[in-house]
Amino acid sequence: MKIQTYYNHIRFYTPHHFIYYPLLILFLIASIYLSITTDDHLIWAFISVGFAFLFALAFMLRQHYALTLQNRIVRLEIRYRYFTLTGKRFEEIEYKLTDDQIFALRFAPDNEFIPLLEDVLKNNLTGDAIKKAIVHWKADYHRV
Repeated sequence: MKIQTYYNHIRFYTPHHFIYYPLLILFLIASIYLSITTDDHLIWAFISVGFAFLFALAFMLRQHYALTLQNRIVRLEIRYRYFTLTGKRFEEIEYKLTDDQIFALRFAPDNEFIPLLEDVLKNNLTGDAIKKAIVHWKADYHRV
């Protein structure tokens, strides 16, 4: 695996992103085209709606469960790291942070975590700004 950085940390699943979705879009476009150009307008319109529904459903469901679980695990990781580094409970300051900020902090190594967290609390940095502020990226190769 390549070394993970801010610039390559987004992950794609080839069968899903580059095969299933393009084929589904192709079928959707073809069914819309056929609903306009053939005499069977109604049936092709229903087929188009069916493909649109499949597209929306696949998009929503493909990540919902995995991302919900991943978000819980990241929160637990951050709570554990904060407690390990400070001896204090993270829940006391967690309410001051957005999800985006918490999730971005996971890429900070332990020696940058506390100073970066203090900077986030002081200056309300965005998740993207947090990621850019990390000097030594702590890769997360097991994300969904």
